[in-house]
Amino acid sequence: MAAVRLILISAISMLALPLSAADSPEQQKLATATEVLEKFTRIPEDSIPAVLLRGAYGVAVLPNVIKGGFFVGGRRGKGILVIRSANGEWSNPAFITLTGGSLGWQFGGQSTDVVLVFKSSKSIENITQGKLTLGADAAIAAGPVGRQTAAATDLKLGAEVYSYSRSRGLFAGVAFEGSVLRVDENANQTFYGNKGITSQDVLADQSLATPADARRFILALERATPPPATQEPKTELASDSDSDSDSETSKTYALEDLD
Repeated sequence: MAAVRLILISAISMLALPLSAADSPEQQKLATATEVLEKFTRIPEDSIPAVLLRGAYGVAVLPNVIKGGFFVGGRRGKGILVIRSANGEWSNPAFITLTGGSLGWQFGGQSTDVVLVFKSSKSIENITQGKLTLGADAAIAAGPVGRQTAAATDLKLGAEVYSYSRSRGLFAGVAFEGSVLRVDENANQTFYGNKGITSQDVLADQSLATPADARRFILALERATPPPATQEPKTELASDSDSDSDSETSKTYALEDLD
């Protein structure tokens, strides 16, 4: 009887577990990536500028990238990547991995949430066709933080990839040079339920159904990239002497036009 009672208690406990505990690793990674993205874009004064995200070709979110070691350090993490399609909408997420190593006098461990913003399609093509080595295949720089106006100058620096990180643990900073990004084809095939699907299919096939977990991430990204606010040009009563002045003097420009 005691054994039967133990089995019943275990079964009830399993039923009482939150739904997230039954999610697949891919679903859990998407949920965590959504939370990370929201943290990085929540506060305008201390977040990824919307103007940078609006001009991005792709965005990668890698929660809980681990770095640790005794004198020899290494890093590894898994996350997701989305790109902007020709019609301006975000693609379905493809699962990716980040790996890298470094030599140095270091001790301890670190867990870091990472967001990478890609400015060109070349970097994405390297990932889907094999791998992208940050710093070698694509110039990477720490991304500007703050409102659009504060970031306008920084966005002209010319880096192909902008990085953001939120660190916890014993290491104070994160260096991404030498880190390698690859697609995780097994995770993509598992999540989309198709053994033959590739990362190119996931990112480019707009007819591919978007799972609910993926849709939540895309909605979070859409909320982080609102359209620029339109500003009505100021008008003044023109005097007779001003009537022939060049109308171009009253034209206003969006930040994107200044690039």
